[in-house]
Amino acid sequence: MGVFTHESQETSVIPPARLFKAFVLDSDNLIPKVLPQAIKSTEIIEGNGGPGTIKKITFGEASKYKYSKHRIDALDPENCTYSFSVIEGDVLTDIENVSTETKFVASPDGGTIMKSTTKYQTKGDFQLKEEQVQATIEKATGLFKAVEAYLLANPDLYK
Repeated sequence: MGVFTHESQETSVIPPARLFKAFVLDSDNLIPKVLPQAIKSTEIIEGNGGPGTIKKITFGEASKYKYSKHRIDALDPENCTYSFSVIEGDVLTDIENVSTETKFVASPDGGTIMKSTTKYQTKGDFQLKEEQVQATIEKATGLFKAVEAYLLANPDLYK
């Protein structure tokens, strides 16, 4: 079993609190609306939306996967931080667990720098390839940019 850690960063012109509200707090409703081909639906299986909550994400037609289950590990709207773990699903073929910590911080221009650290815990002697990680990052970046574009097109939402 190995652990592979990857850090990434995205920037946006949207302020952190607004982006956090849309991208994290209302993601269950917003993302299937903005990118239904990527995520068809999200439903809470257990919990109230806070830490310990388990969500089932059903992927859309553009995905090669069917579903995953996420557990919210930490959620702090005041500090715009969020962490979750992927605990089940066909996305975990050779991976035991994926955990991500995300923080939305203010950039000097009034926008946001979203900093993420993702840890992949692999099964057995499986070696995660950099291109697999890059493909996941590209999908996440596309999702982030789609939410940003939606917020720019709808300036009165999530204030």
